Amino acid sequence: MGSGQVTDWQGKHVTVAGLGVSGVPAAKVLHGLGARVTVVNDGDDARAREQAAELEALGIAVRLGDGATLPDGTELIVTAPGWKPDKPLFAAADEAGVPVWGDVELAWRLRKPDAAPWLAVTGTNGKTTTVQMLAAILRAAGLRTAAVGNIGVSLLDVVTGEEQYDVLAVELSSYQLHWAPSLRAHSAAVLNLAPDHLDWHGSMEAYAADKGRVYEGNRVACVYNADATDKPSTEDLVRAADVEEGCRAVGFTLNAPGPSQLGVVEGILVDRAFVEDRYRSAQELAEVTDVNPPAPHNIANALAAAALARAFGVPAAAVRDGLRAFTPDAHRVAHVADVDGVAWVDDSKATNTHAAQASLAAYESIVWIAGGLAKGATFDELVAGAAKRLRGAVLIGRDRELIREALARHAPEVPVVDLGRTDTGAMLQAVQEAKRLARPGDTVLLAPACASMDMFANYNRRGEAFAQAVRELGA
Repeated sequence: MGSGQVTDWQGKHVTVAGLGVSGVPAAKVLHGLGARVTVVNDGDDARAREQAAELEALGIAVRLGDGATLPDGTELIVTAPGWKPDKPLFAAADEAGVPVWGDVELAWRLRKPDAAPWLAVTGTNGKTTTVQMLAAILRAAGLRTAAVGNIGVSLLDVVTGEEQYDVLAVELSSYQLHWAPSLRAHSAAVLNLAPDHLDWHGSMEAYAADKGRVYEGNRVACVYNADATDKPSTEDLVRAADVEEGCRAVGFTLNAPGPSQLGVVEGILVDRAFVEDRYRSAQELAEVTDVNPPAPHNIANALAAAALARAFGVPAAAVRDGLRAFTPDAHRVAHVADVDGVAWVDDSKATNTHAAQASLAAYESIVWIAGGLAKGATFDELVAGAAKRLRGAVLIGRDRELIREALARHAPEVPVVDLGRTDTGAMLQAVQEAKRLARPGDTVLLAPACASMDMFANYNRRGEAFAQAVRELGA
């Protein structure tokens, strides 16, 4: 099970740690390759039993409510990315000399010999948008591509599927990178670094180091944020990386770019990295107004996407065309209106704590509208991380009590309005209560951290109800 491709899975004893969005596909793929698969899972709830029944019908062994013991004869563990490194299962694996891979590592090892290269993106915020922009730019250049990874399209499905790609735009989380030791991207970007998931990683240094793994073995460009003042910075991670001979460090900045950077000059996105003479010339790529929306953080995302595309040899015109073609996901951090100095933002698509975390981290002073179906999630980490930014909270939906309890534990001074309603009309009341709590300069943020089906058909309907209520407020 060294760093090369594994070609013979027949009869190999593989333990898959965790059901869910990565565990179930991993178990099915490995079983299909002839491995003897056992799935272990901490939880034993209705959803887990449903997934277990599906796998057992295929002949895959499942152990629910016991994720701590290493099954006898295990030769490899493939873990769901969210499982913390300090779990007893991994200590047992370490003692037995059993390697641990994540789903991304498995996908990397299962690539076919002529597989498409990966352009990889990580960072605390902006990953999904950047990867979608990158895919739009690559498509504008006539390349067969897909936005994959932590973005919803499983990498396992892509690498084992029939469709041929020229290049993949890959979103990777710090969890996924932690468990992907042999991943080697064509080029990669770390967009930014802010304290996040520290209880999982153990420290800011460990979190940054896991993000920095995305640069290991890069062939053409390590793209970093030249404006970042945090320590360690993304540039520090590039310096620490072991890359292939000739790979370059390429910065992106919202200011005028220096040599080997992309930046902004008088409303134009400009490339001084992938040009003949980067000391004396620059290439215009697009106008700031081609970026949707042209907010500073999003211009930074566009520059990072452009840098990766240019590293892959994409012409300047495709950068412009791709950025013009890109449309942000509906109900994903969508600015609805400004009313009396308060910004109203719809992130109904934040249906889990991870998505809500990124959303909450983007604003300084927030009245937070949250709640819905928790899907077994806990909210302590989310609330603890956002506590200092919260002006107030308005809670809706069936599982709102879980969020209220987390607020009581980690943000006891934050005023909370608990709406004991799960009818669709509750959104109008939530918006009215949020208006009462908000002050000029605040952002009222719908980032529910929960699914919507207790009150709405889907997250789109929930976002529409919020936007409609805000419009009624403005009127």
